[in-house]
Amino acid sequence: MKLMHLLQMTDSTFPVGTFSFSNGLETASHIGIVHDADSLEQYTRSVARQGAFSDGVAALIAFRAAKNGDLKAVEEIDRGLMLFKMNDEARMMLQRMGKKLAELAVKLFPDDTLIAAWLDDIRSESTPGSYPVAQGLSFAASGLGEEELFASHQYGVINMVLSAALRCVRVSHYDTQLILQRLCAESQDLFDQAREMTFDDMNSFVPEMDIFASMHEKGNMRMFMN
Repeated sequence: MKLMHLLQMTDSTFPVGTFSFSNGLETASHIGIVHDADSLEQYTRSVARQGAFSDGVAALIAFRAAKNGDLKAVEEIDRGLMLFKMNDEARMMLQRMGKKLAELAVKLFPDDTLIAAWLDDIRSESTPGSYPVAQGLSFAASGLGEEELFASHQYGVINMVLSAALRCVRVSHYDTQLILQRLCAESQDLFDQAREMTFDDMNSFVPEMDIFASMHEKGNMRMFMN
């Protein structure tokens, strides 16, 4: 039954809005940096690695704090993670998705007082409500473990980019599924590293992606256009 909970929270139809974001892919494809399956795989691998050692680490720390019932520690990592983000789009993405997941989590886990208290603090704007922290709290409440949490996080990051690629890069479903298979196979090594990291160890140095994201804020390229 735990496997079914994992599938539920990892499914692309899970209503938290992941389909709305592309981690800068729209700009990267528009200017020709990502233009085929090979360049898409390189780009997605960079996104996955960046996510593993930043948001993935934050999710694991939040998970442990939730297991200890430590709301203060949860909110410290929540605020710290938002300060870690260099562009407005990344912050907006994490906050929108985080609040949606928190609102859903209080329905799924009505007896979890920590999630309810965290959502109250999000609504009062005393904590930002980032998505990786929401994932950590939700997985702790569901009885799933750290490895399942990290797998769900990585799958979501990878699939977010690949789903967007089908709308703005010349690739097929065959291409994206092959990339997904290869990158998922690399996630165990990323988890083995991320699980030992502290907040001070977190890193996300992929400056090109922050440039793409800041270009996208003022650009006209959008996944959903008519």
